[in-house]
Parts: sequence; structure tokens; C-alpha cells
Amino acid sequence: MKNTNRLGKMPTWQKHFVQIAILSCSLTGLVYLLGHEFHIKRALLGTHSVLAWHGIAAVLASIALGSVLPFHLKAGLKSKRKFWSGLSQLAFLAALLVSGGLLYYGPAEIRDGVIATHWMIGIAFFAIFLIHGVYAKKTTVINPNKTY
Repeated sequence: MKNTNRLGKMPTWQKHFVQIAILSCSLTGLVYLLGHEFHIKRALLGTHSVLAWHGIAAVLASIALGSVLPFHLKAGLKSKRKFWSGLSQLAFLAALLVSGGLLYYGPAEIRDGVIATHWMIGIAFFAIFLIHGVYAKKTTVINPNKTY
């Protein structure tokens, strides 16, 4: 029987939603970056439809972020477990949301700088997201109700 009382542990459905949303946003962003900025198969990868899918995935990733803030983040701050990777993700996501908004609504004069900032932060965020989700300290959870 798995332990469901672990501090900050998300339910399975929420964990999968967050992972799918973040992975979708990151991968569509990477595809667009390769096509539009680095001119790799630009006619296929750098299209408006890829950018539109990235925007839809970003909305889902924002919803996913909102779903973890009330409980997962609070529990993580209390436990100090994966503290730096968690706070780094939060800071990078905030920067991605602001820069994404500036790309859509901001003045044309700053667009090139915002594009570069957005994709650099996006790559850093994705790396930290993978580390945060994969890297786990091996801890033994002792159940006081179980006879060992």
C-alpha cells in the first residue's frame, strides 16, 4: 500500500496534469524556437500553428501552476525539501508569464530582447523542472501504525 500522507505529495491526476502541461508547453516552445529562431525546418517548426499550440499549452501550464500553489508549494516551503529547485521554478515561471505577456502585448521596440530572454529562461526552467521532478532524496517514511 502506498503512503498517501507524504507532505506536499500531489494526487496522481494532478501530478500527471502538471507534467503534461509543463512538458507540452516546453516542447512546443522548443519546437517553435528551433524553427523560428534557429531556422531548422522553419516551414514546419516555425509556423504560427506551432506558436498557437505553445500559447494553448502555456494557458494549461498556468492552470497547472495555480493548482500546485495552495498545497504543494506551501508544503515544500515548510519541509524545505527541493527548496531551491522549487523556488527557482516559481521565479522562472513568473518571468516566463511576464515575458510571454510582453511578447503578445508589449511594444515592438523591446520584442527582440524579450524573445531572447523568454527562450533562455524557458530552457533554464525546463532543466530545473526535470531535476525537481526526477531528483529525489531517498528517504524512508516510517509508518507508526505498521508493525515492522
